[in-house]
Amino acid sequence: MTLVLNRPSKLLFAIIFCSITGFLVGQENSESPKDSLPLNALEEVVVTANRYGSIQHKTPEAIEVVNNNSIQRFQLRTAPEALQLATGVFVQKTNHGGGSPFIRGLTGNQTLLLYDGIRLNNATVRSGPNQYFNTIDVFSVGKMEVLRGSGSVQYGSDAIGGTIQALSKKVETAEKPVWGTDLFTRFVTQNMEQTANAALKYGDKRVAFRANATWRNFGDLIGGDTTGQQIPTGYRELDFDLKGKILLSDRSSLTTVYQRVHQKDVPVYHKVALEDYAINKMDPQKRELAYLRLHQDLGNNIVKTAVVTTSYQHHEEGRILQKNGSTSLRTENDKVRTFGFSAETFSSHGKIWSANSGVEIYNDKVRSSRTDKDLTSSNETANRGLYPDGATMTSIAAFSMHTLSMEQWDITAGLRFNTFINKVTDSILGATKLTPSALVGNLGVQRRLNETSNVFASVNTGFRAPNINDLGSLGIVDFRYETPNFDLKPEHSLQYQLGYKFRNRAVKAEVFLYRNELYDLIVRNRIAVDSIEGYPVYQKKNVERGFIQGAEMGLDLSLNPNWNLSGNMTYTYGQNKTSDEPARRIPPLFGRLATSYTFKNWNLSADWLLAGKQDRLASGDVDDNRIPDGGTRGWNVLNIHGSYSINYITIAVGLQNIFNEDYRYHGSGVNGYGRSGVLSVSASL
Repeated sequence: MTLVLNRPSKLLFAIIFCSITGFLVGQENSESPKDSLPLNALEEVVVTANRYGSIQHKTPEAIEVVNNNSIQRFQLRTAPEALQLATGVFVQKTNHGGGSPFIRGLTGNQTLLLYDGIRLNNATVRSGPNQYFNTIDVFSVGKMEVLRGSGSVQYGSDAIGGTIQALSKKVETAEKPVWGTDLFTRFVTQNMEQTANAALKYGDKRVAFRANATWRNFGDLIGGDTTGQQIPTGYRELDFDLKGKILLSDRSSLTTVYQRVHQKDVPVYHKVALEDYAINKMDPQKRELAYLRLHQDLGNNIVKTAVVTTSYQHHEEGRILQKNGSTSLRTENDKVRTFGFSAETFSSHGKIWSANSGVEIYNDKVRSSRTDKDLTSSNETANRGLYPDGATMTSIAAFSMHTLSMEQWDITAGLRFNTFINKVTDSILGATKLTPSALVGNLGVQRRLNETSNVFASVNTGFRAPNINDLGSLGIVDFRYETPNFDLKPEHSLQYQLGYKFRNRAVKAEVFLYRNELYDLIVRNRIAVDSIEGYPVYQKKNVERGFIQGAEMGLDLSLNPNWNLSGNMTYTYGQNKTSDEPARRIPPLFGRLATSYTFKNWNLSADWLLAGKQDRLASGDVDDNRIPDGGTRGWNVLNIHGSYSINYITIAVGLQNIFNEDYRYHGSGVNGYGRSGVLSVSASL
C-alpha cells in the first residue's frame, strides 16, 4: 500500500492546524485561575539565542529544542536525522553517511553548526549539502537547539539561514559519590543497523564525569516499494567522548571535553549509481574535539560571571575514487586543524538589563593532498590536493549583546565586528592574502499580550566570509570541475521576522513569517571552456542576489498527563533575482504530526512525515542528477514505536515506513528507509 501526498493530505494538515488555532483562541479568551499561575515549571531554557541561558518563550527569536528523550522515543539513527523533530528543518542526505540540515532554505556553509558553543564550520566547509553534522555522535548529545534566521552576531560567519547547536549531556556533582552506567543496543531488520553504546558516569562533591563509547555498523540502505537495496550505502563508525567537571571553588568550575568520531568506508551512492564510478567513497571521515572551559563567578554588582574557553579541533576527510574501466585509483585527503579561543562576560542589573560581551578567535590550517595510483604498474604520482596545502584562515571578532526586560516588553540588540585573514600559498596558483571583514547587528522586540501569548518582530543581519573552499578549491566538486578565484568578498543577508508564541500548561504553539534578502552571493559560474576530465568548468564569484521567504508553524499539545500531540509545517519560497529563476535546492512544503501515549511502564508513539512535490526548480536543480526529471514527488511516511520499562531496563520496538513508501527528501542522493523493524534494549544502572 502506498500513500500519496495529494490535495486531501494537505487539506487534512490544514484542518488540524486550523482546529488547533481555534482551540488556542478559546484558551486565550477563557483564562482560568490555573492559567494565571506562574509558568516557571513549563519554561524551556535555551542558550543559543544569547550565548547564555534564557527562557525560550521570552526570547524574540524562532528557536526550537530537540531533547534526547524524544530522539530515543522515535529511535532516530543519527544527529542529522534527529533534526526531523524540529520545526523548520529539512534534512537532505547526499549519502547515508551524511545529512545536511536546511534552515529557511539554506544549508552547507550558509548554516552554522556548533557543538557546546564551538564552531564545527571551518575553512573548507563547502556550499550545498554536506556530511559535517553526521560527525556528531548522537549518543553524546543531551539536546539540540535550532535558531532559525539568526546567529551571525552571536557566533560569526555562516549563520545566514540560522544556527544549529548540539549540546553535550550534563555531568552532575553529588553530595555522596555516585556511579552509574548506561547501556544501549539497537538492531534494524535486513542488516541495516547494529549499534552498541555504553556510558560510565560518576559524581561527588567536587568532581563529575561521563565517558561514552559507541560502535555502529550500517548495512546498505533498503528503500521502499521498488527501490530495494541501494548498493553501496553502508558504513562503519566508532566513537568515543569524555566529559568532566571540576569545582575549583564555590565560585569557579572547569569543564573539559574530548570527543572522537571515526567513520570508515562511507560511500557516495549517487556517484556510483549515476556517474560511472566503480568506487566513490569517503574514508576516513573523522572529527576530534577537545576543549577546556573555565566558568568564574565574579561577585560584581554588574559583571556577574566570566567564561574562558580554549579548544582544539581536527577534521579529516579522505576520498577514494575510481571510474568504471579505469586503471587509475585516486586518493584525496583533506585535514583541517582548528585552534579556538573565546572570553566573554555576563552582566546584569536587577531584572531589567543583561548583556553578554566578549572576543573570539579561530585559526584553521589546511593540509590537502592527492595521490594517483596506476593499478597496472602500481606507480603512484603525488598531485595537488583539492585545496592549497598549508592554507590558513584566521577569524578575529568582538561582540556584545544586550537584553532589556520590562513589564510587557522584551528587547534584544547586539553587534559583532569580525575580520578574517586568509593566506594561500600554492605551487599552481601562487601566493595570495585576503582580509575580508563584516559588521553585523540584530534587533528583536517582543510584546507580552497576556500570561500565555507573546508577539515579536526581529531584524537580523548575517554574513558568510569567503573561506579556503571558496578561494582555493581545484578539482571535481559534485558534478562540476571547479577552479579557484581569489577576488571574493563576504556574502550578506538581511532577515525580517514576525512571530507569535502561545504557551500554557496544555499547549505550546508558534507561528513565524520571515523574509531573508540575500546579497553578494558567492556562486559557481560556468567558464567558457569545453571541459576538464569530462566535467563542465566553474569558478565562484560574488554575482547574485535573491530572497527566501516562508512560514513556519509548530505545536505541542498535552491532552492529559499521559497523552501528547505535536506537529509542525513549513513553507519555503526562494527566488534568484539575478537570473530571474527559482533559488536552488528550496525544500517543498513539509511537515510532521506525532503523538505519544504513556501508561504506567508503557509508551506508544507514532509520527507521520510528509512532503509535497517540488517541481519549482532552478537551472542548477535541473542539472543535478540527484533530482529526478520534473522534480521530486510528494510523499507520506508513517512510523510507529513502542517501549516497555521494567526496573532499570527499557525494551523498544518500532516499525518504520509502515506502507513501504518509496520516497526521497528533495535533493538527496539516496531514497529513504523502506518498511523495516527496529529493536533496541537500554539499561540504566
